[in-house]
Order: sequence, then structure tokens, then C-alpha cells
Amino acid sequence: MSVLVSNFINGEIVESSSQRNADLFNPANGELKGQVQLSSAEEALAAVEVAKKAQVDWQATPPLQRARVMFRFKALLEDNADELATLISTEHGKVHSDALGELTRGLEVVEFACGIPHLLKGEHSLNVGREIDSYSMMQPVGVCVGITPFNFPVMVPLWMIPVSLACGNSFILKPSEKDPSASLMLAKLLKEAGLPDGVFNVVQGDKEVVDALLEAPDVAAVSFVGSTPIAEAIYSKGSANGKRVQALGGAKNHLVVMPDADLEGATNAIMGAAYGAAGERCMAISVAVAVGDEAADKLVAALKEKVQALRVGPGLGVSPENEMGPLVSEPHMNKVREYIQTGVDQGATLVVDGRDIDTGAPGYFVGGTLFDNVTADMTIYNEEIFGPVLSVVRAKDYQHALALINEHEFGNGTAIFTRDGDTARDFAEKVEIGMVGVNVPIPVPMAFHSFGGWKRSIFGPLNVHGNDGVRFYTRMKTVTARWPKGQRESEFVMPTMK
Repeated sequence: MSVLVSNFINGEIVESSSQRNADLFNPANGELKGQVQLSSAEEALAAVEVAKKAQVDWQATPPLQRARVMFRFKALLEDNADELATLISTEHGKVHSDALGELTRGLEVVEFACGIPHLLKGEHSLNVGREIDSYSMMQPVGVCVGITPFNFPVMVPLWMIPVSLACGNSFILKPSEKDPSASLMLAKLLKEAGLPDGVFNVVQGDKEVVDALLEAPDVAAVSFVGSTPIAEAIYSKGSANGKRVQALGGAKNHLVVMPDADLEGATNAIMGAAYGAAGERCMAISVAVAVGDEAADKLVAALKEKVQALRVGPGLGVSPENEMGPLVSEPHMNKVREYIQTGVDQGATLVVDGRDIDTGAPGYFVGGTLFDNVTADMTIYNEEIFGPVLSVVRAKDYQHALALINEHEFGNGTAIFTRDGDTARDFAEKVEIGMVGVNVPIPVPMAFHSFGGWKRSIFGPLNVHGNDGVRFYTRMKTVTARWPKGQRESEFVMPTMK
């Protein structure tokens, strides 16, 4: 046991005094690799105090100088990409190329934040009344908190950190206890990029730390990504304590395959979208809706062959590289296996059983699993499995497929594969989902657009990164000004009426 993951407070590694630790495992082989310290509520509040003090001078730092820190941070992330990706693979389990892809999507948000001098420009109106001008300014909110999930230990923090810091806030990251090491590397690189001590802090911990941060009076804003029940609880508690909150929850993403779709292209797209990162993505495609039995039969036959051929195994040290690694933990592996059995018990047709996988490694593996004839009343259709399990639902026509998606409680992402422009346009307009792909299986927006779903996939009015991210991490102040010009009489009307 060689690794002890601690906190990063005021520019340095600080060990917790709580005496509570959680074990860290390598999911590819099940071996104990170390422990992460679980901080106390008092330590979380001490970090808030540090961040509050550091934020004052950071807010006064010109946006252009803050942007230069982001430019240096971006370069350091690129220089250390392989090391970061290896950390991700070792603690999360995803294959190395997928870990590099995660970092790339995070880097794009850093690039977006480098443009903060332009993004913070306000509005100006001359002569809203006689000799009266109005202008707006975007100012930071103060101490911000990010509570991030295990499935993207680098990308999701980078959805939040660069925009928040560039806007002039200080930031406290509470990463997942399952794969926390990357958080300390991000802190180290930010310090190396020139970020002043105390502006960015990492507090390792569990619910005790989260509750303390949600209740801390000096925390102004909270960003969260995770499951829907916890997202709703975070939003409710944070809002009740006077904080602005963006809380992204779960998903059950559908991909519609129309009869006229390019079958080979759709099949290849579904494979990556359903089984990449072992399905541990909030944007994973977990339901394929085939319109018509003929399209469904062809799709299932094509998918079966490819799912059975998936290279499943450890994410590091294998040549050629595996396409899918392990799940993050043994309890999660067992939960996914239980979902598969539930699907069988409820009458779905199990085409490929991932429980039979033999990788030759002792880790937390579930192979690619494929169900056919799944219906809307089944558990595997309604609940987010967060594993490599794809359900094929047969829709009688396009309207039936659209209704299935719109009636589901989640509204994160969806896609349609078709050659018909009219169908695609109708789908994009009428589907009640936040992110839509047309012949694109995982429609994650670029960093200069905003990421967020609808319905019970998000709580709070603003999405992450893009312009919504800037709005979330700033407050608008509008100034109406008139400079004295000689003696004025008393006024009893609005000055703009004169």
C-alpha cells in the first residue's frame, strides 16, 4: 500500500487529521493500491476560509492576467497528458486512449476559458435618459465548489474549474473517493501555471465534507455531476442555504435507427457510444430504438457479431489496446450483473451475456451485454445501469420512437440515424431532450457551447461551460450613471421620462 491521497490547501499537500480513510483499488486487477483520506467537516470549512481570503486579490487580478494562467495551465496539461491518462486508467479502469480522450475534452474547456477577457465584456447604452448612461459588468460570485463523479475524474472537474477561476472566483474541488489522485495533479499543475495559493483547493472526503460545503455561508455556488437522486438532494440543500446550484443527474439516452439509416454506420456508432468506457458515461447510449422489425432484426444481428468480438481487458499494458476496460469497483460490477439478471427475469431477450466474460485478469469486468425485445415497463429500460448493457427496443414507427423518448423521466442526450432530412429536422425540434445528435451518437457539445439535459437530468437553470458556465460563475451588475452638471431641481419622475 504505497499511495495516500490527501488534501491540497493553500498551495500545498495537507494531510487530514480525521483518521478516516477509504481504500483505493486498481479495477483492472482488484489490487489495493492505497487509500484516500476522508476529511472532516472542520477541514472543509477551513478550506473555505482559505479560498475566501485568496479570492479577494484574485478577483482584482485583470482578466487578461487570469487568462494567461489558463494558457500556461493548458500547456502543462498537454505536456503531462500521458501521466494524467495513466492515473485515470489505474484508478478508474478505462483504456488509455479513452483516458486521453477524456483529457482532450477537458482541455477544450481550458481553451474556452482563455478567452475570458472577451467573455466578461458587459453592455453599454448611451443616453438611456438625458445625459444618463447605463452599463453592465460581470463580477465573480466568490467561493465556488465542484463535486465531481468517478467516471470522469479529469474531464468533469475541467468543465468547472477553468471557467470559474477565469471569472475571478476561488474554487474547492471535492472529487470522487474512488479515483481522487488526478485531482492533486490538477492542483499541482495549476500552481505551476502561476495560480496564487489558496485560489484552488482540493478537499478529499465523503458526505460529511459535502454537507459542510453545502451549509457553509461563504460558499456562493455549487456545481455537481452524478446520479439523479443525489443531484436533486444537492440542489435542494444548496438552494435552501442560499447558493446558486447547477446539479447534473442521470440519463437514459436513446438512439433511434430509422429504416433508411446507414446500418453499418449506425452499428459502429452504437458500439462506441454504448460500450466505450464500459458504459460508465452519462452520455452513453443505453437504448437503441429500431423503427420496424426489419430494421431491428438487421441491427441486432450486426450488433451481436460486434459485441461478441469486443476486446475486453485491462486498460494499460496490453497490445493491441483493449476496447473496453473494467467497471470502477466490485460493488458496481455486482450491481450491473444484477441488472442483467433482472432483464432476463422480466422477459427481455438476452442476445449477448457479458457476465460470461473471461479476460484472464481478476478485475471488475463485465463484458458487452446486448438485450433485444426490451419494453418500456422493464427495469433495464427505465433505470440508469451505468454499465456496458445495451437494450434494443422495437418501435412500430417514427412517432412511436419519439414518444418513447419524450415519455422517459430523463432528458440528457439522444440521437437519430437517418438519411432523411425532414425526419431529422422534425426529431431535433420535437424531442424533449437537452442534447441531440443527428447521425452523431454522443452529442456532447464543444466547450464554447453549453452541456446540459432536460427533465430529471438536471436541476438548476444553467448548464456547464460555454456561455451558461460564464453566467453561472458571475453576477451581473447594472450601473445607471449621470455626472453632476450644475444645479438641478428636485425630480419627482423617472429621469428617463425627461
